[in-house]
Amino acid sequence: MRRCNYVSIFILAILLLSCNVKGKALDFEVYETSESGNKLTRITEFKTLDSVVKITLNPVKTLQTITGFGGSFTESSAYLLNKLSKKNRDTILQAYFGEEGARYSLTRTHISSCDFSLNNYTYAPVEGDMELENFSIEEDRNDLIPMIKDAMAISKDGFKIIASPWTAPPWMKDNNAYVGGELLPQYYDTFALFFSKYLDAYKAEGIDIWGLTPVNEPHGNGNNWESMHFSPEAETDFVQNYLGPKLEANGMGAVNILGYDQNRAGLKEWVDAMFATEASSKYFAGTAIHWYESTYDYFPEALQYAHHKAPEKYLIETEGCIDSQVPVWQDDAWYWKKEATDWGYDWREPEKKYLHPKYAPVNRYARDIIGCLNNWVDGWIDWNMVLDRQGGPNWFENWCVAPVIVDPEKDEVYFTPLYYTMAHFSKYIRPEAKVISHDNSDETLMVTAVKNPDESIVLVLFNEGDTPKSFNINLNEQSIAVSISKKAIQTIIISNQH
Repeated sequence: MRRCNYVSIFILAILLLSCNVKGKALDFEVYETSESGNKLTRITEFKTLDSVVKITLNPVKTLQTITGFGGSFTESSAYLLNKLSKKNRDTILQAYFGEEGARYSLTRTHISSCDFSLNNYTYAPVEGDMELENFSIEEDRNDLIPMIKDAMAISKDGFKIIASPWTAPPWMKDNNAYVGGELLPQYYDTFALFFSKYLDAYKAEGIDIWGLTPVNEPHGNGNNWESMHFSPEAETDFVQNYLGPKLEANGMGAVNILGYDQNRAGLKEWVDAMFATEASSKYFAGTAIHWYESTYDYFPEALQYAHHKAPEKYLIETEGCIDSQVPVWQDDAWYWKKEATDWGYDWREPEKKYLHPKYAPVNRYARDIIGCLNNWVDGWIDWNMVLDRQGGPNWFENWCVAPVIVDPEKDEVYFTPLYYTMAHFSKYIRPEAKVISHDNSDETLMVTAVKNPDESIVLVLFNEGDTPKSFNINLNEQSIAVSISKKAIQTIIISNQH
């Protein structure tokens, strides 16, 4: 009798185990940032509303491979960090690069000065120095290089750096000025050497540069701060016949050259020139883009066109910020309200002013990043990591907002909602993740999804509306029921998919 009971219990246990494995619930975690006050807060209780959105994931159908997410090392940010106490400086760097922080994986910096520098400078100031014997990165040693190296020491997985000049040295240009003008053809080879010297100098400091753009914003910026004009054809000629061969000859062929580096409305003519032939596209690793063309439109048609023109190449958003705006201090609510304005609100030509209404900063970030990921973009880089309460320092007084605002005089730090918005992506979507296909029954709820290298599935959702939403996520014939607050961003991590 006892033996029969043991056998029965054993068989029952096997059946129960079998049923549990087959029907094992999905393990998931939910983090939310919301207008109501959540800041990457873990959510464990969910409301079920009358209307339920259906989201179906298809991890078998993969799209682009993620390069990374992050922000930019600027002289302004680095200078401010050095003005803070060691405690606050470390707090900010840990928040961006530490394992408990945003874990930034893709970054950018400027080559020579930009508007977010303390003054105009170039690494090659001596006119006529064709061999660049006087080349020096001395200007970067006090602030910029220490910030990058400290971030490297904190980052467990490391991060990639894309470097961009805002202009060639003025003496190489037709107007002999920092602002505006074009690179003279007789200096193409010397400017290519300039990049090689830069890569060598930074490598000597222990900093490897992953990527380059030939110039920031080749259409210019209205002749306001450092700039240099390139046409699509001229930049392609420079890369194809000078920069690419120079780096290759100097053993730097692995450095990724990204063309263009400006707003998406101009993408078509640029990728048409860059990738016109096998020879023209040889040295271009991909295309860099910015978001300043509009405060609400992420230009999916242009992104799709750029991808299909060169599907094997990178497509990286290298700069975006809340521009032409003094930051609002210690007021989270402002970042969710449609009160911010940008350069185009005042200065855009009348027929394009509709692209620049007042907007909510959080909405702009979340909408653009999700829109980019759903249209083949593989990397997204914010602009300054740290600015002061004025939105600087900036030698041209071109004030902007950063995710972290500081008051160096009072040694105070404000992590704006933009910091948490960026972390929803950078912390949980890791390099080499694959964007996966999904279906979403509610077009007002923005959704993107990836499969990480560790096999976890990550969704980021943005509910811009004034009402909460319930939704079911369906994955491999299993589902989870979740809800999102009104005006909120969520990241959902599904760690097992049995």
